[in-house]
Amino acid sequence: MRYALFENQKSGIILLARVLLMLLFVVSGWSKLVGFSGTSAYLASLGVPAPMLAAAVAVIMEFFVAILLLLGFYTRPLAFLFALFTLGTALIGHDFWNMVDAERAANMTQFMKNLSIVGGLLLLGVTGPGRFSLDGR
Repeated sequence: MRYALFENQKSGIILLARVLLMLLFVVSGWSKLVGFSGTSAYLASLGVPAPMLAAAVAVIMEFFVAILLLLGFYTRPLAFLFALFTLGTALIGHDFWNMVDAERAANMTQFMKNLSIVGGLLLLGVTGPGRFSLDGR
């Protein structure tokens, strides 16, 4: 009963959660889009196969799919897809277990941040986008 206060604000809180979850990705995705050649070069330096294709996938996910999630469009399936993408980027881009000292510490933090975001995306996939969304219309 004491959670009844939050029940009235649930859709607003879910909207805020969507915005906060996707803000990082929209900004990062835009940066990857406008600096596409640099993104491809960075992915090549990590040893990612087909770095141009991987960069295109990153732009599509981090910019376009993030905007769809922000708007609450096809939220449940896209949240689960985005969770897999975020887990993949953690494993490929933040392999702290192969590093030492400051680089290891920084990448472990980034890896854990990605896992936290995966948790938020899984929760979004289960709860749905709330009333303030394109799905909710």
